[in-house]
Parts: sequence; C-alpha cells; structure tokens
Amino acid sequence: MECEFPTVNASNDEIRSILAETKTIAVLGLSPDTTKDSYRVAEYLKNAGYTIIPVYPKEETILGEKVYRSLQEIPFAVDMVNIFRKPDALDAITDACIARGDIKVFWAQKGIVNNEAAARARNAGMRVVQNHCTMVEHRNINV
Repeated sequence: MECEFPTVNASNDEIRSILAETKTIAVLGLSPDTTKDSYRVAEYLKNAGYTIIPVYPKEETILGEKVYRSLQEIPFAVDMVNIFRKPDALDAITDACIARGDIKVFWAQKGIVNNEAAARARNAGMRVVQNHCTMVEHRNINV
C-alpha cells in the first residue's frame, strides 16, 4: 500500500474533545520495548490518567497492565483504539471495532493512514483520527 494523505480525519476541536472525553484506551501494537514509540506514548497516556489496555501477541503484562491478544478478548468497554500497526492492518481493526460496537474513537498514530478503513469506521459511528500522535496532541492541548 502506498502512503496516503488522510482525507478522513478529525478537526483540532474534535481532537481536543476526544482527549477530554476518553477514559479507556486499547493500544494496539503496544510493544514491551521501552525504546519503541508505542511504549513511550502509552506510558505518557497512562501517566496522564488514561486507563491503558495493551493489545500485543506476546507478554503477560506491559506497563503493569494485563496484555490482551486481540481487541475481541477485552471483557469491558473501550473508548478508543490507539493503533500502532501498519496501514493495511487497519481494515481488520476496523472490522473488530465495528463488531465490538463500543469503540467511540478510531485513532491511527503518526504515519498511519488508511482512508478506506477510516471511512468505514466513521460510517459506523466512530470518531476518526489518522496520522496524529496522541501524546503530541495531548501535550499541545493540555487536557
């Protein structure tokens, strides 16, 4: 898949609102490697007061939280998915979010864009952010 420009995206005001209203964030692709962006961003968000749910194929705990193998395994409500995966993985992630029915925000991190998946997520009622870092946005708006 070629790099895409995000045509489906939240405005700055929507991003502020999302970060103010969100409480629980499933971090898809949260690596246990402390040098990885996914770890640093999730650690920042946890320290900022969000409940972080690691979704990763290995490990038992990351950042002191139980690791789930998939979004479907999480047995409680999730406000946002924060995605650290390749753009072509967003199609299946969108399907999983739609199937759950409780995801309010579909957030693809900096450098991750899949407009088709994002449009499907938005059409299913989710707020969509692509190609933005949650940590950077949170710091910028000081929620």
